[in-house]
Amino acid sequence: MKTTLRFVPAALAGLLLLTGCPGKKDTADTVAAEVAALPKTPAFNADSAYAFTAKQVAFGPRVPNTAAHVKTGDWIIGQFKKHGLTVQEQPFEAKAFDGNILKSRNIIARFHPEAPRRVAVFAHWDTRPFADKDAENKNAPLDGASDGASGVAVALELARVLAAQPDSLAPGVGVDFILFDSEDYGYDGVTQADKTNLLGSQDSWCLGSQYWAKNVVPANYKANFGILLDMVGAQGAKFSREGLSREKAPDVVEKVWNTASQLGFSDFFLYADAPSIDDDHVYTNQAGVRTIDIIDFLPSGEFRPYHHTTQDNMSVIDRRTLKAVGQTVLTVIYGQ
Repeated sequence: MKTTLRFVPAALAGLLLLTGCPGKKDTADTVAAEVAALPKTPAFNADSAYAFTAKQVAFGPRVPNTAAHVKTGDWIIGQFKKHGLTVQEQPFEAKAFDGNILKSRNIIARFHPEAPRRVAVFAHWDTRPFADKDAENKNAPLDGASDGASGVAVALELARVLAAQPDSLAPGVGVDFILFDSEDYGYDGVTQADKTNLLGSQDSWCLGSQYWAKNVVPANYKANFGILLDMVGAQGAKFSREGLSREKAPDVVEKVWNTASQLGFSDFFLYADAPSIDDDHVYTNQAGVRTIDIIDFLPSGEFRPYHHTTQDNMSVIDRRTLKAVGQTVLTVIYGQ
């Protein structure tokens, strides 16, 4: 996910302010503002989410145009269908920065598709084809345990839990799980300076969300808001309040972070502002879905050491991180 720093251009001028200044509210004031009791919410099963992560990794790197990629996509679709969700595939071809044509598909799974009020949960399900930040294996594909598999795993477990509830205990909104492909096959000008970016000024990352934003599925899609899950499984993850999220959906950022704090997960969800980053939420926001990004990204604007290395394997995955993210998002859904 992402290069060392891939800031949204509009955020460049304010970078020093974003990284150097605290939020407008300190932790105590922010939490105090959230006076409503948490809604009654079913339990998010971290063991199940861990197993979903491990299953994806077991297929091998989910790089477009590989057998592992196809098998993983089929398995994800099968899991959503198993739990009774309405599933639609969105096949497309995308040109990568190195000229390869990537055979790709976005996956859309809908819980209670008839519900007029909706929440979108986004993630990407592909993996980066090269560990360009790795000290020794820069051309090796990634397992993508946190960067890819963990976000999908949380989405699958959310779908499983929602589908298991009787109608009397269902949330008051429908939920759409929209998983993007070919997100992580991008050009990093720092680690890949020896390569040529054939896409020029076009964003070489987030190819699936770029395609979806121009060809929205379902047609005329509307949602109250969206939450992007990106690198949400690593031990000791730190989720800062990312800049574009605060710009486009500040109320959703506040709701998610306050909910996490009330649930006891403030060691993961930091009351600290981070720079804007170029991720799938750039394009979902452009498509009209106010979206925030829950991403393991430090206030300094840096990623943690496993990012885009072969260290991003099951050894970094922690059940407590999966629980913190999954239970927080599930509780937010039930609060709508």
